[in-house]
Amino acid sequence: MVTTRIRQRSASTAIALAALGAALISTAPAAFAADTIEVSGASTSAVAIDYACDADAGVVAIQALVGDPNADHPSAQGTPVTPTCDGSRHQATIALSTATGGGPLASGQVVQVRAGLVDENQMVIKGTAKVLPLE
Repeated sequence: MVTTRIRQRSASTAIALAALGAALISTAPAAFAADTIEVSGASTSAVAIDYACDADAGVVAIQALVGDPNADHPSAQGTPVTPTCDGSRHQATIALSTATGGGPLASGQVVQVRAGLVDENQMVIKGTAKVLPLE
């Protein structure tokens, strides 16, 4: 009789865990949809960004900074772009202008591009950095 109860309890536990697993898998697209941002290219005048964000993420802008990888300040900054946050992947082009104290950018120059999805308080929700030569 004790063995039967242990087997019943084990079977009940296994069924409960299977149901929980099924529930998690069925909600996986919503649960695993994440804000993403990637730098796909850069020139002396613009940065190309691939991104995705959800409507409830609080993202209000995409911003970018470009400069020498070893510098303590950027050479150029991007004009903030308003994103489309619907969970799908999108592309944005951010125009660059010379930053305060920044020097000119040259084609072929190796730079670090920092880009971020930011909220209304200018806090980075999701950011990235990539070192690449300017086109």
